[in-house]
Amino acid sequence: MSATSGINTSEELTNAFGNAVDSGTVRFLKISIRNGSLLEDFDKLGEVLEDNEPAYILAKHDEASTWLAIFYVPDSAKVRDKMLYASTRNNLTKALGSTHFTDNLFATSKADVTADAYKKHIAHLNAPKPMSDWEKEMATIKAAEREAGGANYEGSRARRNPLGSSAMGFQWNEDAEIALKELAEGQDSHLVVLAIDPQENISLHSAIPGCSPAVLGSSLPASAPAFAFLAWPHNITSPPRREIVFIYSCPMSSPVKSRMLYSSGFLATYRAGKVVLGDAAQFLAERKIETSDPSELNEEFIKFELGLNTPVTSGTSTPLAKDDDKKAFARPKGPGRKR
Repeated sequence: MSATSGINTSEELTNAFGNAVDSGTVRFLKISIRNGSLLEDFDKLGEVLEDNEPAYILAKHDEASTWLAIFYVPDSAKVRDKMLYASTRNNLTKALGSTHFTDNLFATSKADVTADAYKKHIAHLNAPKPMSDWEKEMATIKAAEREAGGANYEGSRARRNPLGSSAMGFQWNEDAEIALKELAEGQDSHLVVLAIDPQENISLHSAIPGCSPAVLGSSLPASAPAFAFLAWPHNITSPPRREIVFIYSCPMSSPVKSRMLYSSGFLATYRAGKVVLGDAAQFLAERKIETSDPSELNEEFIKFELGLNTPVTSGTSTPLAKDDDKKAFARPKGPGRKR
């Protein structure tokens, strides 16, 4: 004798069969068994769970082949059982295959394993994450900017990354880009000094047309880090050229946080500046100048750093010995014998 499945007929089927009997004109009725939903079946769990005995329940989701792991540990259960079930739940899911279980539900009473309780659980998972007042304010501002900018919005033009929205590095304020473009379009000496503002964007510190290497050191901040682009016309090379030099100045007296911040954005700022320079980027020196003392920056220092002259040896250097003056190799004495 086979056991019954426990599946009941629906009210819709009962009414349809009654109408078929009454009409006398219906020949066939096709009846199919359809799977119930997990939400509908949740209320059945209360019938199989004990008030004081913990249990694990594995429930299959309606879609795909994913499962829900329910850990039922009543508050009234024995302390030993609580500890035993708590220390075993990870072993259970790992042994059966953790990839099959996409969600967990922890219950301490039968009221936690009802359809209403499961609805609240799903709503909690889908709810937006809590945000601080500052995060809410920023989200509101971004939403307003996005709505004003339309579908192609990529952030305010006052704060954009020349390397692209997906590139690493600081955003550039518009005044910094304009100043560097003016340097690129000119023919004379020109200095653009950039700084990182409190919002961690690249901003314009100062732009000095006609700035020569002779006054470069005094044109940079003496106690704060800075990035600078110097346009320097010279006739050291043949033919003469207008060199554009990238300088990173980080005085030793700078705050540690500022030194770390500028150091992390050193290469990204150089690459972004290269993009802003456009066609003038061909004159950007590959060598970058770094200094911890802005006062040492002058024309001779720049020449040396860019390899445009031969370094001068100091007067204290020892001349190389001639081959005739070389002494024969003297074998060192070994350690003395112990007595």
